[in-house]
Amino acid sequence: MSATVIPNSELASFDSPTGPPAKSRLAGEIGVIAEPLRLALNSRRLIKAPRGNGRRAVLVPGWKAPEASMLPIGTYLSRLGHRTTGWGLGINDQDVEETRDRMIEQVSDRFEKTGEAVNLIGWSLGGVIAREVARNVPTMVNRLVTYGTPVLGGPTHTVGAANAGRAECERITALQEHLDETDPIQVPLTAIFTRRDGAVDWRSCIDRSSTNVTMLEVKSTHVGLGIDPDVWVAVASALAETDSPTIKN
Repeated sequence: MSATVIPNSELASFDSPTGPPAKSRLAGEIGVIAEPLRLALNSRRLIKAPRGNGRRAVLVPGWKAPEASMLPIGTYLSRLGHRTTGWGLGINDQDVEETRDRMIEQVSDRFEKTGEAVNLIGWSLGGVIAREVARNVPTMVNRLVTYGTPVLGGPTHTVGAANAGRAECERITALQEHLDETDPIQVPLTAIFTRRDGAVDWRSCIDRSSTNVTMLEVKSTHVGLGIDPDVWVAVASALAETDSPTIKN
């Protein structure tokens, strides 16, 4: 099994999201229990993934998740030659705009000290924040990889919609539509989604606005994305700026 590339010519054919996924889909997230076994069975393929060149990769966790949630993929990428680091902001509390600004400060400070653009890896809400950092300081971000990240409507099409409230969902939807129309993301972007996602309507993860995006589909659950071998190989391939034979059209 591997990630499947979705040709850009097919993106317009996907339906638009209509709201959060059905609550019944959350039960499917129990499938995460199979992921550790899949990692073990795919160990040879994981080891053979493209290697990094020592560039810094910043890992951004999902909604209400601690930095430790990104430790598995961070450890894997480190063994492949990437200099991985947590985002340093603790639990992701959903305040996208404030957190975006704090991350921009961090990325800017590192760029001023080293002159090197970083890679950003974001899971779910972490990907939303990483996208906005890349949009605002594109020269300081080399590549961007997201998985399970809604690019339409913010929390509108996620299980967090009720928590955010209708007014906030409408505000963020309008803001994102404006930004994507007037200032689309230009940093090379790999966006990974799964139709088995029980936390985010997968249709809201389809990016039709960024200028240099590769859409990949995997078979994971939303929770399982963090320890899915197909995701790990896809991330490694994207950060190595090469096409992996394990990713197919």
